[in-house]
This record gives sequence, C-alpha cells and structure tokens, in this order.
Amino acid sequence: MSKPGLRSRLFFSHLIVTLLGAITLITVSKVFSPRYFVVFLESIEGRSIVSIRPLRRDLMQAFQHAWNRGAYWSVVVGTSTAGVLSYLVSRRIVQPLIQMEDITKNFAAGDLQERMPPQEIPELDQLAHSFNRMAAELQNVEQRRRDLVTDLTHELRTPLTIVEGYLEGLSDGTLEPSSELYQLLSRETLRMRRLVNDLQELSKIEAGYLPIDTQPTALYPILDSVVQRFSDQVLDNEQLTILLDAPAELPPVAADPIRVEQILVNLVGNALRYTSRGTIVVKAWQVGDRLWTAVSDTGMGIAPEDLPHIFERFWRSDRSRDRNSGGTGIGLAISRRLVELHKGEMQVESELGKGSTFRFSLPLA
Repeated sequence: MSKPGLRSRLFFSHLIVTLLGAITLITVSKVFSPRYFVVFLESIEGRSIVSIRPLRRDLMQAFQHAWNRGAYWSVVVGTSTAGVLSYLVSRRIVQPLIQMEDITKNFAAGDLQERMPPQEIPELDQLAHSFNRMAAELQNVEQRRRDLVTDLTHELRTPLTIVEGYLEGLSDGTLEPSSELYQLLSRETLRMRRLVNDLQELSKIEAGYLPIDTQPTALYPILDSVVQRFSDQVLDNEQLTILLDAPAELPPVAADPIRVEQILVNLVGNALRYTSRGTIVVKAWQVGDRLWTAVSDTGMGIAPEDLPHIFERFWRSDRSRDRNSGGTGIGLAISRRLVELHKGEMQVESELGKGSTFRFSLPLA
C-alpha cells in the first residue's frame, strides 16, 4: 500500500488542526456557556422586580437549542472553509515541489535545460533560485565533462597517430630503425604521459583532493632557483635572456613552496615556449597584505579576443597550435587553480606581437 503524498498529508494535517480547534471550542462552550447563561439570568433577576424563575427552564432550553444550531452551522461552515483553504494552500506549496521533481527526472534523463519559474511564496522562490543555481552548475559540469572528453580525444589523436604510423612502418620494413626515429617516438610518448599527469593533477585540484601545505615561505629563493634553472636551458640562445627583478628581503608568504614553484615553472616555461628572442623577466613586489609575482616576456603575445579563454584547459590560440612546442594546454589552468587554492588571484595582460605578462598574488604570512 503506497503512502499518501505530501499534498494529502498537508491537507489532512490542516484539516485535523481545524477539527481539533472546533472540538475544543465546542467542548469548552458546552461546559461553560450554560453556567454563564444561568449567572446572567440570576443577575437579571436581581435587577428586576419580575421573577423569571418560572421561565428559566424554557429559557435554558431555548438557549441550548440556539447554541446547538449555531455551533452546528459554525462547524460546518468553518470546517468547509478551512478544508478549501487547506487544499488551496497545500496545492500552492506542493505544486512547485512536484514541478521540481519533474525537472530532476529530466536531469536524470540528460536534459539539463529546464529551470524553475519564479514563485509567489518567498521561501519557495528562494528554493527555486537555489535549485536553478544548482542546475546551472550541473549543466556547466556536464559541459566541461563533454569538453574534456572531446579535447582529450583531440589531444591524444595526433601523438597516437604519429606513433602508430611509425610503428607500422617499422613493422612492415618501410622504415629503417634509427636513433632519430626512436627519439621522435620517445618525445610523443613523453608528451602523452605529460598530458595524462597534468590531467590527473587538474582533476585532483578541481575535486579538492590536492593537498596544500600552507606555511610561511620565503619567496625569493624559489624565484632565484626557477630563474637559474631556465637560464641554464637557454645558454645556447644568445638572443634570449631570463632575468630576476626582486629584492632579496621579500616578506614571507603563506603558501606551499612546492606548489608555488610549480606555478612559476608553468609560467616561465610557457613564456619560454613562445619567446624566441628578447627578455623574460620574473618580478616580485609587495602591495598591502599581498605579494605579487609577475612573469613578463617579449614573445608573440595574445590577441585581445583570446585573453578571456587563456586559462581554459586545452584551449589553444592560433599562435600555439604547434604541438611540437611540447605544451599540453593545461599548465595555465593548473596554475590559476593553484593560486586560487592559496586564496590568491591570477591576471594576464598581453599585446599581440609584443609579449605577455602573467601575474599572481599570494597572501603574506
């Protein structure tokens, strides 16, 4: 046997409350009203020279009859009115909940477009707004999931095709084994492994599973180490210079030193990837209770219409379509999420053909 619905339970609860009130009113009136009427008659006798004692029995019977009829019709009209109002109120409360249930069933079926309309009851209207926000978040998550599958397929297709083609050539003898060929295959497998590792890390960040060990951290040694590391990589490029512009007495920040180094490596590596000549400058300075760090380059720059998408995972502007650069398209997305986990902010400024500046803030310890 199925349980009654919420509308029925609300209706019957309102009706029961009304009936209990009516029963209480009738009971109390039945007990005390005759007594008060007798007291009233006695007070009239005391003020009048005419005795109403012979008529008291008839008066009491008339009072009881009038009271019974009045009580009967009061109960009938009051209960009927209360029942209609209870039904309307129950329907008004339950109808949005039923509509919300239907929408959730559509969500389960894959349709995430429908939303709750505004409600007249303030509490239900607030619930509808919260429900719509949840629906929008679910739609965004589903869209990101689809984009992730699409982008991941797109990113893996090229290296897999290259590896498959060369392996087929080696197996049927159309290609001769060589150190150059093995190096090419190694680069492509390394790229796929880097892509998988970056995806795993980004998934941990977005799911909140990536631990952040916040502690007072001296930023200058990290900046100096990263700059020195990349400077050693460009020793053979006399047209490119990597510089550090920061005072050694920078105040400590509340951050995870390993994650801060990861952010800097991503930003400097990104600048190096798209800057063939000129200068890459790593700069740090204090503004209030924040320490800002910027990585500026004189590279290819980013078009204005591309800037809003620069932190989206797998997004590539026209200048970075070359996969030989080694980028996975996830580094900037990881860097921004790491900065946000440190309660900081990341910004970007760029001009096409003149270079870019990525900067982020960290709270002081």
